[in-house]
Amino acid sequence: MSEDSRVSGSFVAADYVVFALMLVVSAAVGVYYAWTDRKQRSSGDFLMGGRRLTALPVSLSLTASFMSAITVLSHPAEVYRYGASVAFYCLSYLVTMLVTSEVFLPVFYKLSITSTYEYLELRFNRATRLLGTLLFVVQTILYTGIVIYTPALALNQVTGLDLWGAVVSTGVVCTFYCTVGGLKAVVWTDVFQLGVMLAGFLAVIIRSVMLQGGVISIISDSQRGGRLNLWDFDTNPLRRHTFWTVTVGGTFIWISVYGINQAQVQRYISCKSITHARLSLYINLLGLWSILFCSVFAGLCLYSVYKHCDPWNTGLVSAPDQLMPYLVMDILGDYPGLPGLFVAAAYSGSLSTVSSSINALAAVTVEDLIKPYRNISEKHLSWISKGLSTWVNECLFLQATISIFGIIGGPLLGLFTLGIICPCANSKGALSGLLSGLVVSLWVGIGAQIYPPPPDMSRPLSLTTDGCNFTTTAGFNWTSTALPTQPSSTAPTPLLADWYSLSYLYFSPIGTIVVISVGLIISMFTGKSHFVQYGLLVVIYRVQRFSALFVVFSYSFKVLDLTKSNVPS
Repeated sequence: MSEDSRVSGSFVAADYVVFALMLVVSAAVGVYYAWTDRKQRSSGDFLMGGRRLTALPVSLSLTASFMSAITVLSHPAEVYRYGASVAFYCLSYLVTMLVTSEVFLPVFYKLSITSTYEYLELRFNRATRLLGTLLFVVQTILYTGIVIYTPALALNQVTGLDLWGAVVSTGVVCTFYCTVGGLKAVVWTDVFQLGVMLAGFLAVIIRSVMLQGGVISIISDSQRGGRLNLWDFDTNPLRRHTFWTVTVGGTFIWISVYGINQAQVQRYISCKSITHARLSLYINLLGLWSILFCSVFAGLCLYSVYKHCDPWNTGLVSAPDQLMPYLVMDILGDYPGLPGLFVAAAYSGSLSTVSSSINALAAVTVEDLIKPYRNISEKHLSWISKGLSTWVNECLFLQATISIFGIIGGPLLGLFTLGIICPCANSKGALSGLLSGLVVSLWVGIGAQIYPPPPDMSRPLSLTTDGCNFTTTAGFNWTSTALPTQPSSTAPTPLLADWYSLSYLYFSPIGTIVVISVGLIISMFTGKSHFVQYGLLVVIYRVQRFSALFVVFSYSFKVLDLTKSNVPS
């Protein structure tokens, strides 16, 4: 890019209009469902949509719920810095939908429960249910806090959009339509917001393709820059991203989202039949693939545009999550309204995630923390649900900005898996396993934050400033090649160094495996011997079935890798 284009612009009136229009439409959906469902009397109608929803809107809502602003801003930046290996999430999504539809969905749907944590009391005891609920509440508040604040900060610093004005306005609108419209409003606003997210991505992609001379040019630039590093089958668990870390680790993470997370389960069990629920999961798969493709290709566009002059190392942006907003202002700044469309896309991701979290937190609070201990009428429960939707959103703005989504989600996935596929597991084993898995996950997760993995494990790709023809305010001319800076820290002992260098995508599998292993061992020593023996046989049979599928799956990709390596260059 030329020197005169190296100035990040600011919002104009048309951009604010587009952003405001997104908020107005979202609020209008809430008003519509508040009016059409004004006669609803029960908390079930408010929290579950009366269990009369169909597959298509639910599927789109499932896609939007966890495709947050972090996806819009961070996935392209990840591709820009580390390459396109995250594209293998497409396989994680596929396995996730298969496991969810065949293992978790039948259990939750047939029980006709509102909160997934009701299952834990039915299967184990009330203490297990209460602990699981509290962990979900902590997980959701922390995750949603980062979804709200981090993108707002990045967009503020690049576009000039007022930080707290944007946060408060989106929070108020989200609170409004969640409170007055319930689950139906949340689902249909998700549908609209998913469309806005795709439109924002497409605006950036189309303009980048036009500037760079076509799709082939962008692919060629990415190939020469090492960004198409897809066929990396290194089994080293310390590597940040390889085929195995993304597919195996990603599968555990996404199963913990779609299989047991209240925000997702609440949607597909609100369908009018189990067939619609299954169909919603598989249609949602197409939506996930679409968003993933857009985010990965946007990252390749980002690299193609700045392949000769990296904005991060030159100080034009101060953090990787500002790269996409900077690109938008750089290439779309001359088209009033299009920067506003991209920002609306980012905030649509935030709104969809926050609204899902609000509705889910209201549901588990009513079902798990109020109903079991208080005898309250359905009418009053409905009002409590609406009041909680307002209160929860106000609390989220004050939460910590450190995500422990995988760290808590892994042990919770292990707990539910233990209950569903291990008949020999008892409540003592479940509680012991959950606590053990949580301790180990927190240990490795916090350790990884204190002692970040070395560059030879994360392997950031080179970024150059050779093509920069401008001077900073300090008078330094940027004409160098550099790797992204890595935080420095005091190294722990060699054994702990390897433990803390574990790929962050394996935090969830570790928690899951520890919970199941400890849970089975404790159950074996505290349960009836003949029942334990029968249960272990069932577990072994089920594990063998899944292992056979996994071996076939792994072998097919190994063959592809060998075939690729034998092709002459």
